[in-house]
Amino acid sequence: MIQPHDTLLFQGDSITDCGRSREVTDANLVAALGLGYAHFAAAELLADRPGDGLAIYNRGISGNRIVDLYARMKIDIINLRPDVLSILIGVNDTGHEISGQNSVDVPKYERIYRDLLAEVRSALPKVRLVLCEPFILPNVGMAPEWAAEMDARRAVTARLAEEFGACFVPFQAMFDDALRLAPPEYWSADGVHPTSAGHWLMSRTWLRCAAKA
Repeated sequence: MIQPHDTLLFQGDSITDCGRSREVTDANLVAALGLGYAHFAAAELLADRPGDGLAIYNRGISGNRIVDLYARMKIDIINLRPDVLSILIGVNDTGHEISGQNSVDVPKYERIYRDLLAEVRSALPKVRLVLCEPFILPNVGMAPEWAAEMDARRAVTARLAEEFGACFVPFQAMFDDALRLAPPEYWSADGVHPTSAGHWLMSRTWLRCAAKA
């Protein structure tokens, strides 16, 4: 899926953002890629393919919902003209209701997500899409009402991946399997934000689905 001289763009919320610098905007730099799965995946690609001229960006922003990503689509997606666009979005669309009554309901999430993908595809007809499954882990303190709603958001993401011919990265299924090896807090301290081990697992799964299939 990833060709020589491609531009890759990781998009999403805090899980993708993961401490990246807003001031450092050049491709492939550690500060610009953050400390999470996007950085780990980029590092492996760049190390394995030093002659391919890949340019890898991270434009995830902590706290984003689908409506926030849609609002910055022009400057943070289309203007960068990625050949490969990876999106992980959805947990804040549920979580913001619990933290501040500012969620995006599932039907609107699907509608805006579809509009975003259609507009990106219209502007960049050759873009290759990677849609990542939003996830939660059953940590102590996790609101029980999250589970059913996140199931619905995952179904939306899978449906859109099929509709737009995107690569689908099964992060929830990956973490469900990982729970057989270690408890939830090993992979995520709060059920949403991965630990270093969780991010490393995500990067391996992302690469297997999007780059090494």
